[in-house]
Amino acid sequence: MKKELVIKRCSKCQALVEVIKDCTSDNCSIKCCGEEMIELAPNSVDASFEKHVPNYEAIDNHIIVKVNHVMEEDHFIEWIAMLANNKIVKKFLLPGEEACVIFPYVKGSKIYSFCNKHGLWSKEVE
Repeated sequence: MKKELVIKRCSKCQALVEVIKDCTSDNCSIKCCGEEMIELAPNSVDASFEKHVPNYEAIDNHIIVKVNHVMEEDHFIEWIAMLANNKIVKKFLLPGEEACVIFPYVKGSKIYSFCNKHGLWSKEVE
């Protein structure tokens, strides 16, 4: 079984949950604020003037992942993650920091970024 990054969000309070293994029974879900949490599907096409899709540059056996995005107090990239070899590595970011992280280069891995206003974005590493 291939590991996937599954993120669910509460539509009321915007809480996020990373799901390790989801329920497969009928009428079973993760709830927050009395409602079922919604699974986020990663976007991969950037339609806004601000960039959300994580981009990378391969240097030797590493990739430098950057997101060309504002990092303001009320609008920023909260985290950047990489899913490779059934492992998830994640770096949390703060307003004012550069949205940049270095990961090992793994062809076929997937990198993710999460904007506090525009959700989850992804790109495959070639």
